[in-house]
Amino acid sequence: MNEKKEVGEKAVEYVKDGMVVGLGTGSTVYYFISKLGQLVQQGLSIKGVPTSKQTEKLAIELGIPLVSFHEIEQIDVAIDGADEVNTELHLIKGGGGALLREKIIAAAAKTFIVIADSHKNVNTLGTFPLPIEVVPYGVEMTVKHVRELGGRPEIRLDQGNPFLTDNGNYILDTSFQEIKQPRDLEKKLNLIPGVVENGLFVGMADAVITVVDNKLVTKARR
Repeated sequence: MNEKKEVGEKAVEYVKDGMVVGLGTGSTVYYFISKLGQLVQQGLSIKGVPTSKQTEKLAIELGIPLVSFHEIEQIDVAIDGADEVNTELHLIKGGGGALLREKIIAAAAKTFIVIADSHKNVNTLGTFPLPIEVVPYGVEMTVKHVRELGGRPEIRLDQGNPFLTDNGNYILDTSFQEIKQPRDLEKKLNLIPGVVENGLFVGMADAVITVVDNKLVTKARR
C-alpha cells in the first residue's frame, strides 16, 4: 500500500466543480495535485492557489488554472500535508520550508483538510523538529530568544548556506522534545521579534485523512 498515494488521491473527494482550492506542498500532496490535474483534464473546473513555487510549477505542468489572492474572495478548501499530527489534530508543518504560505492559505480556507501517512501520527508533538521561519536580520538574537523558551534551534542549510524560503527568510529547525502545550508555544514563538511564523498549526485542521492499521480513515476535529 502506497500510503501517500492513497491519502492524496482520497482528498480529491473534497474538491467540487467551481471551487477555489488551496494547493499544499510536499511529497504526499504531490499525489493529490497529480490526481486533481487528471480531473481538470477531464473537465473539472477549479482554480488553485499554490503554497509554494514548487507547487506552482507542478500545477502549471498539469494544466491546473491558478489565481492569486487579489482575484478571489475566499478559498473553499485547502489540502496539505503535515510532518506530525497529534490525537487532537494539531500539526507540525514546515519540513518543506513553505510553512508561512501554507498557514496563510489554511487560515483563508473555509475547510482545511490534512493528508498524512501513518508515520506522521503521534500522541505528542515534538519528535519532528519544529520549523520556525525568521528574518535573516538579527537572527542571532532570534535564536537566543527561542532557546529561552526551551528550544534547540539550528539554522536549516542548503549546500552549506542558509536555506531561503520563498519569502527570502531563514528556517530554524528547533528541537523541543515534547510539545505538550502547542497552543501556548505557538503564541510565545510568534511574539519573538524576528519570528515571522512557526510550524505549529493548532486547531486549524478540520479533518485528517490518514492510514490506521492499513486502512484509510478520516479523522474529523471534535
